[in-house]
Amino acid sequence: MGKLIVSLSPHAHGTDSVEKNMYGVIIALLPALLASFWFFGLGSVVVCLASVLACIFFEWAITKYIMKREPSLTDGSAIVTGLLLGMNLPSNFPIWMIIIGALVAIGIGKMTFGGLGCNPFNPALVGRCFLLVSFPAAMTSWPIEGQWTSYVDAETGATPLSLMKTAIKTGDSSILDQLPSSFEMLLGNTSNGLGAGTIGEICALALIIGLCYMLWKKIITWHIPVSIICTVFVFSGLLHLASPVYANPVQVVLSGGLLLGAIFMATDYVTSPMTAKGQLIYGVSIGLLTVVIRNWGSYPEGMSFAILIMNAFTPLINTYIKPKRFGEIPQK
Repeated sequence: MGKLIVSLSPHAHGTDSVEKNMYGVIIALLPALLASFWFFGLGSVVVCLASVLACIFFEWAITKYIMKREPSLTDGSAIVTGLLLGMNLPSNFPIWMIIIGALVAIGIGKMTFGGLGCNPFNPALVGRCFLLVSFPAAMTSWPIEGQWTSYVDAETGATPLSLMKTAIKTGDSSILDQLPSSFEMLLGNTSNGLGAGTIGEICALALIIGLCYMLWKKIITWHIPVSIICTVFVFSGLLHLASPVYANPVQVVLSGGLLLGAIFMATDYVTSPMTAKGQLIYGVSIGLLTVVIRNWGSYPEGMSFAILIMNAFTPLINTYIKPKRFGEIPQK
């Protein structure tokens, strides 16, 4: 009888690669990126282009001259970080601040820990939160959509999230009447002279198209984005039923950076749990934290902070929620 020879893993090779997945994410971001060009014009182009170029440069320079390694820019990870950082900024954000944010995102958020695959926190969110804390005025000046050729001198206004926050603080539910309809928020029309928020959050429909593409290509699974969105919807719905000062859950889900964060940043391979059960716990926790910070925190938006907090818990989730080993006999 012949011997059964078992070789070391991996036993089979798949078609996935870092490059394939990263460029898949870039393709999924294109609808939201094109929508931002349509609504913001020049400002969106300047901010996103500056962010991508700065992230590529800093990754190349740090890898080559500090880490003394051969730069690998073709994997697309620096481009994804640059796009996500740019799409988390206002369309009138100064270029020199973008460069600082890119340095923090790549230098501190990514390369300090060893580069791609080693970072515990999403690099783009590290850069965004640093900018939010360091330059709060610039990070919360929201241009009104439709100013195609304006960049530095764009007219600004309050965002839907700001109105929701004001209604809660003052206890005046009539403020919510100024909010755009859910359909307008889906398409990206803020109306009523409201600020449009960050570049990437202007059109919910474009983000949903990106989600469908990534699910179709199996770049991500449904567990994290769906659990975040459903948690925010349910929690916000309960608050809305309890008091009219809380906006209806559909508007809450479609406002701010919730969809951008749930679809493109919380799903980051490196900083999210490995198992489906762990991803559901991760997503539900992000959703709860987002609603808590939005309603009772200092900032109108809580998505970025919620994701970073749960990034820190990812190793703990991976430790205690593991798939059953092949051939393992369950203990009684």
